[in-house]
Amino acid sequence: MPAQVAPTRRWTLDEFYRERDAAPRGERWELVDGEVLVTPSPNWTHQGVVGRLYELVAPYVRAWKLGRTFTAPLDVTLEPDLVLQPDLLVVPAKLLERRQDPVNRLLLAAEILSPSSARHDRVRKRPVYQRNRVPQYWIVDPESETVERWTPDDERPEIVDGMLVWHPDGAAQPFTLDLPAFFAELRPER
Repeated sequence: MPAQVAPTRRWTLDEFYRERDAAPRGERWELVDGEVLVTPSPNWTHQGVVGRLYELVAPYVRAWKLGRTFTAPLDVTLEPDLVLQPDLLVVPAKLLERRQDPVNRLLLAAEILSPSSARHDRVRKRPVYQRNRVPQYWIVDPESETVERWTPDDERPEIVDGMLVWHPDGAAQPFTLDLPAFFAELRPER
């Protein structure tokens, strides 16, 4: 007789917010296709990458008046019953006209890999960003010092280990990031 698999519980948005808001601080809660993803608070390496990436992307986004750059935690609801918190995100300017507007469109989402988040970032969240037509989804891997770049129609990522170039609509010049120099700057001093 074949083994029986217990059905996966589908969470509602109300259940998700009630449980998340009652949970101890220090965990990241996300809701993807009815499944709750909980990951522990990130380590200093992860946060260093997020912070430095923000320092480089935010001025570019401001200079070309593309929108605003944020870091997690910030709820992103690209579709009903979905709550994501990318490590770094760029929200289009038109979306930020009223303070109470939800973040339901992105120009860029970036996740920094850590052992507890790699599967979620690559397998669970990536298809969600793609089906919601997020123009760029970056999976930054500090261990291999690479970026997996995904666009909505990609079946495989572009693996970038040299110069990362992002040229969003509305910017006359592209954003460029020398990945070897970026990761060298972030390595712990020996």
